[in-house]
Amino acid sequence: MKPNFSMRLRVFNLNCWAIPYLSKHRADRMKRLGDFLNLESFDLALLQEVWSEQDFQYLRQKLLPTYPSAHYFRSGIIGSGLCVFSKHPIQEFTQHVYTLNGYPYMIHHGDWFCGKAVGLLVLHLSGLVLNAYVTHLHAEYNRQKDIYLAHRVVQAWELAHFIHHTSKKADVVLLCGDLNLHPKDLGCRLLKEWTGLRDAYLETRDFKGSEEGCTMVPDNCYVNQKELQPFPCGIRIDYVLYKAVSGFYISCKTLKTTKGLDPHSGSPLSDHEALMATLCVRHSPPQHDPSSTHGPAENSPLVTVLREALTELDQAVAQAHRWATCAGYVIGLGLLLLTVLCSLAAGGGVREVAILLWTPSVGLLLGAGAVYTFHMQEAKGLCKARAELQHVLGRAREAQDLGPESQPALSLGHQEGNRAEDQ
Repeated sequence: MKPNFSMRLRVFNLNCWAIPYLSKHRADRMKRLGDFLNLESFDLALLQEVWSEQDFQYLRQKLLPTYPSAHYFRSGIIGSGLCVFSKHPIQEFTQHVYTLNGYPYMIHHGDWFCGKAVGLLVLHLSGLVLNAYVTHLHAEYNRQKDIYLAHRVVQAWELAHFIHHTSKKADVVLLCGDLNLHPKDLGCRLLKEWTGLRDAYLETRDFKGSEEGCTMVPDNCYVNQKELQPFPCGIRIDYVLYKAVSGFYISCKTLKTTKGLDPHSGSPLSDHEALMATLCVRHSPPQHDPSSTHGPAENSPLVTVLREALTELDQAVAQAHRWATCAGYVIGLGLLLLTVLCSLAAGGGVREVAILLWTPSVGLLLGAGAVYTFHMQEAKGLCKARAELQHVLGRAREAQDLGPESQPALSLGHQEGNRAEDQ
């Protein structure tokens, strides 16, 4: 590759809020989104909450002249809602479905049925290998009593782990999506520390858009105003994150957001604001990482966030086991009740009553069995993530205690991002 290599990459990200039969003005917004993307001609458009494959196919046909490559990531019962449109040929694609994704009995939330996931595209751009990731994490429905916090932490960890293991041959890594995480939330800090990804909003010197970069704002007519009452300016939960490996330098030249209104028609494209980033990639000779040591192990940002995540997962594992234990007691009670009902029915004394109670007893037994099975599965998923975090924490402490010579052996993902950005 030429020493003076440089490339500009224009990226669009949006949570489209396109739920069939429920989202307002969905068809009109899909049409205007397609018109906007054709007009702007981004290199990549990464979308979330395109729940209907018919909407994807509509956009596919509408955007075909401008974005000849596209892919829809399928998972779960309803689908992941993730899709991408690219001006450049897609060389490879794959996806990872998150292990934990809410509770099936919380039907009114619906996340469990969606199969939340992270999708990966590999693009070759002028000899440069770009790994582009798109994702959508579990929603936060109540910040004060967040029953899904541990699930989002596990999802953030699986996302970081997936990026870490699939980006080893990439020159540039790009992650876009609705993380449902505020910038200082545990999951967001875990993701950034482990992968070394940089936040376009924090890195760019040219930002135009909503106050504080918020991606859900009170000025948007589709937003539930009650949910934003604690946040007068709105919340920032959608991100463009990036990093380059040694030998390349990446920066965010400009970042724009919509501000509650479509820049052309005036009506919002979604209840979320769109992110539009212009990234610049150039060749840069490898340099020594000046931040290879971070001082005492217990005070390093990575170790600190790993310990916080472990504390949260410890509590979640205990909670999952409590639910499974309660369900186990109900199963035992249900079996005892069925035994009694069978005896009464056989005796003929109160046969009609026994038969009448048989159906609800079986239903109770089956329901308790389903709850037991799910929460045992949840506990296994939490324990898996906890074991991985414990291993990484141990390795991070060893690396910090031993000094700079141990860093290459550990090969932490966050060092790669720091090394490229500090050049």
